[in-house]
Amino acid sequence: MYLRITITYTDLDMSKIEKILIANRGEIALRIMKTVRSMGLTSVAVYSDADKAALHVQYADDKVYIGASPSSESYLVMNKIIEAAKQTNADAIHPGYGFLSENADFARLCEKNNITFIGPGTYAIEAMGSKIAAKQLAKENDVPLVPGLDEPIEDVQQAKRIAKEIGYPILIKASAGGGGKGMRIVENEQEFEDQMQRAVSEAISSFGDGAVFIEKFVKKPRHIEIQVLADKHGNTVHLFERECSIQRRHQKVIEEAPSSVLDDALRTQMGNCAISIARACNYVGAGTVEFLLDEDKNFYFLEMNTRLQVEHPVTEMITSVDLVEQQIRVAQGEKLAFKQEDLKIDGHAIEVRVYAEDPLNNFLPDIGQIEYYQEPIGKGIRVDTGFTSGMQIPIYYDPMIAKLSCHDKTRAKAIEKTKKALEDYKISGFETTIDFAHFVMRHKAFKSGDFDTNFVAKYFEGDYDLPLSQDESELASLFAVYNHSSDSIVRSKAKLSSQWKLKRSS
Repeated sequence: MYLRITITYTDLDMSKIEKILIANRGEIALRIMKTVRSMGLTSVAVYSDADKAALHVQYADDKVYIGASPSSESYLVMNKIIEAAKQTNADAIHPGYGFLSENADFARLCEKNNITFIGPGTYAIEAMGSKIAAKQLAKENDVPLVPGLDEPIEDVQQAKRIAKEIGYPILIKASAGGGGKGMRIVENEQEFEDQMQRAVSEAISSFGDGAVFIEKFVKKPRHIEIQVLADKHGNTVHLFERECSIQRRHQKVIEEAPSSVLDDALRTQMGNCAISIARACNYVGAGTVEFLLDEDKNFYFLEMNTRLQVEHPVTEMITSVDLVEQQIRVAQGEKLAFKQEDLKIDGHAIEVRVYAEDPLNNFLPDIGQIEYYQEPIGKGIRVDTGFTSGMQIPIYYDPMIAKLSCHDKTRAKAIEKTKKALEDYKISGFETTIDFAHFVMRHKAFKSGDFDTNFVAKYFEGDYDLPLSQDESELASLFAVYNHSSDSIVRSKAKLSSQWKLKRSS
């Protein structure tokens, strides 16, 4: 249980940040460093054995080695990060996403060592880090929730009775979960006990916490998230939504902004709810409030991520707001330079995550050395990466190679630009998700905007062939008939010719 507290920042002295250690690696570390440099500040890279030659290490103004390749021996060791900051006289730490970005103990350790943590306060991290506590705050602030339990449950039989009251299908979800771990969809009462035991076991194994809650499973859900930004002076805004429904294994692979299904009224309603959640936990900095949207356009609070999101570039593209710059400015005590009414949606943006995975083999990692690497270029095309030709994709970390983001005036034009950029993106040495992304861009369900989080399960059958439309099917049938007729005519002519030759010879 988390008690709501009120913090007043206005009396705090503004402290100018000059040197920032980025407690991360790869594309996000390099992306942050570019903004740091553009602001006239200095960056510090930390790196493991696997990242000695990484691009973010080469780009940084300063660098510190922090240990062996496994993240448990390097990027997750809090004391090593703090010591690296002290060694280089960094006065702030940006955690990026993943690793220590949502670790309240790390934020607390930064504060203890007089190092500015570029992120929210520990209360917000802890409150939003527990799905149950987050749901309680949402409920207190009249933010819609999926029907289900507000408290964790351990008794299987009691849980079974509650599931029956809610009505199947239901969802069992780990309280401390993320990335689809500790999550089970239960279609009927007969499979409930087995699925709950599996969910609890996986939650304990992944997070050390077996607490689960039960809620109604939303059919045909769309995953919509709202970007929020708040300063230390009580100002909070939202920067509209991102559509994140194209997923594999409950993890996003393609995102876009804005969503194709939200109108202005629903967008404002969801944005206001996101702001309410942020204010309820005294949020500071950039964060994301995630919702499920059902087929009737009812939305339900899912969770809040207290960090920068992987897919933040699409928001930056439609708003022209550098979210990393805003995080740094907020962290040093500045007020937001704009209000909600100043923010407008400009065009449409799509982000494709490029993974070293084989989509034709259940998206299993297919890492190796990059033999050849060529990025697409052009107006409205952005590539965030930490790799280039000759580099090895380490087995120790997430297999994401890059993020390709494309912006244009309309959704249709953004899709076409993304298709062309994917054709121009060349990576060899292993399988990637580039062809899968191209499959999505060409699929009629995606192009029409009529899809949900089940897109992969529903449409991707282990190959990149698209289903034919009715017109295409009819054309194919006519072509087959024509070929058959042509073959028959050829055979008939050949028969007549041979008969004529026999008669001539006789």
